[in-house]
Amino acid sequence: MGQMNKGDILAVGLMMFSIFFGAGNLIFPPALGQAAGNHALIAMVGFVVTGVGLPLMGITAIAMQGGKYVEFMNRRTYPWLASALLLILYLAIGPVFAVPRTGAVSFEIGIRPFLSEDGLMPGQLAYTTVFFLLTGYLAMNPSKLMDRVGKLLTPALLIFLAILFLKSFWTPLGEVLDATGSYIETPFAQGFQDGYQTMDLLASLSIGTIVAQSIRMKGAKDDAAVSRVCIISGLIAVALMAIVYGALAYLGATSAGVLGQSENGGQLLAQAVDIFFGAAGNLLVAVIIALACLTTSCGMITGSSWYFNKVLKNRVSYERLVVYSTFFSFVVSNVGLTQIIALSLPFLVSIYPVVIVFVVLSLFDRWIGRRGNIYRYAVDATLVFAVIAGLETAGFVIPAVHAFLVAYVPFFSMGMGWFVPALLGAVIGFFVPADGPLTQADVSLPER
Repeated sequence: MGQMNKGDILAVGLMMFSIFFGAGNLIFPPALGQAAGNHALIAMVGFVVTGVGLPLMGITAIAMQGGKYVEFMNRRTYPWLASALLLILYLAIGPVFAVPRTGAVSFEIGIRPFLSEDGLMPGQLAYTTVFFLLTGYLAMNPSKLMDRVGKLLTPALLIFLAILFLKSFWTPLGEVLDATGSYIETPFAQGFQDGYQTMDLLASLSIGTIVAQSIRMKGAKDDAAVSRVCIISGLIAVALMAIVYGALAYLGATSAGVLGQSENGGQLLAQAVDIFFGAAGNLLVAVIIALACLTTSCGMITGSSWYFNKVLKNRVSYERLVVYSTFFSFVVSNVGLTQIIALSLPFLVSIYPVVIVFVVLSLFDRWIGRRGNIYRYAVDATLVFAVIAGLETAGFVIPAVHAFLVAYVPFFSMGMGWFVPALLGAVIGFFVPADGPLTQADVSLPER
């Protein structure tokens, strides 16, 4: 694999895990476990599909294109749609939602318990200032990201997580109670949707590009070598993620009898650790959260800054974009965690299904070949129902339209109304010959 040894490949896998594993990955699985109760295993299967399986698919899809996924998406869909989707995607996983969330979550869970009410505002300002200065420093030189993140921060994060998990298994908080809410009737579907909130599939499109660049800098020059290292590293990352998710869900599932129904996964985690370790536990949580969020924030700032530098054709330097993105994230982070999560969910519900469909199809691009309308028709159909679901999530519900869709569109009531239309779109696209620019562009497809 070029000049890369096994240690380098392991470091890439650890870097991948660390960038993926951020604020949402820590707070959503325990909340799922607590609410799902005796249905937690089924719910976690759904969560793992979107939280682990889909990111691996995203990494694999990018690896198959030699890291040049943006260009590939432009060829396979309408240029305007690809541009709009990528713009929303990189803003969502960058300075608008995901990166500010890392600062807000790490403060709320790790630092807030140590502060009085009077000290919250100045404390948050001081903490996020330091947090985003470190983020900007790590993101400023992406060529060293693998060494800094993969070989230093990730092992420290895993050690802290191991301490927490061993304690939770050795002395569980309590008994597993019955499922609540949507987890009673549709645990898999609810877990599947919960996985959206990690943003890991969206992040994989950015992380895959970062990883491909790091691999090339380490000596693997040809696309085949880059692809192999990406896939092996991706398997390392998602295996670690699946283990951590399962442990966090178990912690949540055993907590309801002792803690009741917590307001969110962050509070649950902080309360559980306080029971396990007392005052020292709060410090442990602060370190875990800070490491997890810092590694994610620097990776996402790197990816979004790289993308916008390319879109702007280097008219704004990568370094300046890092500064702008980091500062904007710092400002938004101080708005509040609750507001960030509430605003992000409708966008995720709208764009996640579109990305899922495109990534899955791209894995079969070798066989789809010139039948480019498979992509177009499937994405078109998905987009219509995903946008409707996003609007409803934001509160814009027309009762008559909603009742019609629930009655006649399979899985709509489960939040997956886009699934059957996507399949039908792909089938129709198979029988409609590709035409226009797509056929001409296929002549210059990259070598595999």
